Amino acid sequence: MADVTTLPSQSERLPKGWPRAAALLGITMATGVVEPSVLIGLPFLILGLVLGLRRVGVFIASVLALWAVTGGGVRDGLWYVERGWAFMAGGMFVALTVRDPNASFSQRALGAVTGAAVAAALFFGLRGGSWEVVEWAVEDRVSQGISTALEALRLVRGQEALSPTLVTTVYDTVETQTTVFPALLGVSSMAALGVAWWLYVRLSSGSDQGVRPLREFRFNDHLVWVFIAGLLLLLTQWEEVSSRVGANAVVFMGALYAVRGAAVILFLSGGLSLVGYVLLAFGLVFLPPLVLTGAMVIGIGDTWLDVRRRSGSAAA
Repeated sequence: MADVTTLPSQSERLPKGWPRAAALLGITMATGVVEPSVLIGLPFLILGLVLGLRRVGVFIASVLALWAVTGGGVRDGLWYVERGWAFMAGGMFVALTVRDPNASFSQRALGAVTGAAVAAALFFGLRGGSWEVVEWAVEDRVSQGISTALEALRLVRGQEALSPTLVTTVYDTVETQTTVFPALLGVSSMAALGVAWWLYVRLSSGSDQGVRPLREFRFNDHLVWVFIAGLLLLLTQWEEVSSRVGANAVVFMGALYAVRGAAVILFLSGGLSLVGYVLLAFGLVFLPPLVLTGAMVIGIGDTWLDVRRRSGSAAA
């Protein structure tokens, strides 16, 4: 997730910004159970209301976002939960942006997601049994999506039956995805905030540099202790709740460190060629654990090595 800062000056020569927004959109869609239109549309609406509907494009996009947020779907409990979450995360992001517009995107987005998570934990803690209801609703939505995908695969393959091992493995992912749903929601929310911010900056000022290049992405080094604490909780398995908290901490921080590792690789290599992008896509499709683990290790190592800062100092 690329760094978001104040708008760059016109004299800066930076590459096109829309591929970064497209990548963030892809992350939002790939990691979230919550509707991407809600995660992006509600923060965009808050940005427009607080920072101003400066141009016609912002107004039209706000109307479309309002339509996407308020319409569609069955208005069950999860419908309200996902909009409540998006409202909290988007509101905190805008508040942090107003408070310190020069802060990096990672600082503001992490602060917004953390604040929303604390507020949600307090709410569910005070309302006993409500989290179990949400968990069941999430599992049901994931199961429906898996069932639809398997049915489509059956239609494609015709009379040929699906492998029982494949079906079992696919349904095992339902339990895993439900267990780490909060972490995936945090990752998709950060990406969605980046999309909403890039879109608002693009429509309100005409600049496509609201989202900074990936090679500049970084966050507070002390957050490595969150990853370490989560890993300890996951490995010790004192009780089910602590293990689940540890699993979510490892998944969330591991995703951030994987992106940080990718930023370090791009910084050192000067960017990827077309062949590099093809190899990366191949690795993510066929060897995702290996690729993501390698990037995560590089990102964690950068906490102590800080390769980019040392390279800048050496060049100076």
